[in-house]
Amino acid sequence: MSELVRFGVAIDGELLEKFDARLAQRGYSNRSEAIRDLIRDDLVEAIADAGGVVAGSLTLVYDHHARDLSEKLTEMQHALGEQVVSTLHVHLDHDHCLEVVVMRGPATSLKDAAERILATKGVVHGKLTLTGIPESMGAHHHPHAHPHEGEHAHPHEHPHLAAKGRPARASTSAAFAKAAKGAKKARGAPR
Repeated sequence: MSELVRFGVAIDGELLEKFDARLAQRGYSNRSEAIRDLIRDDLVEAIADAGGVVAGSLTLVYDHHARDLSEKLTEMQHALGEQVVSTLHVHLDHDHCLEVVVMRGPATSLKDAAERILATKGVVHGKLTLTGIPESMGAHHHPHAHPHEGEHAHPHEHPHLAAKGRPARASTSAAFAKAAKGAKKARGAPR
């Protein structure tokens, strides 16, 4: 981390009052941290505009009764390969699921993927949020194997189901297995 540098800023008094009121609403204890955050936000936006490497989270709500939607979403995420770092799936109610897809890669690629996913029929709402990653991590990644065809190394527990008297699941969802089988079939591989 580099040393702190102090500098002066000339600003209209009325604008400063509005800025201070906004900082108080957001819980900032001082102007310096707020100004640093504004600068960081602008720099992340510049990196994203230039197609640089960023991290992002795509949050979406979808109707899980929509025909083949779960499979389509899974296939789209698999097509992104290692750009998808992690996903979180939550059952909101009888009809809707929330999914958070954590991604990392060139901003243009993440934005394009998010637009395709959000435009998919059955997706009710969603938003992509991009954030910068430390420059020292720009080209660094951890390759990993991802099991397919019914194997899944990460349990998906649903404690809310157990609370309603239904057993919690810690296995691969039928949608994941079906999507993996469909992807394999599409590639022409033997079943």
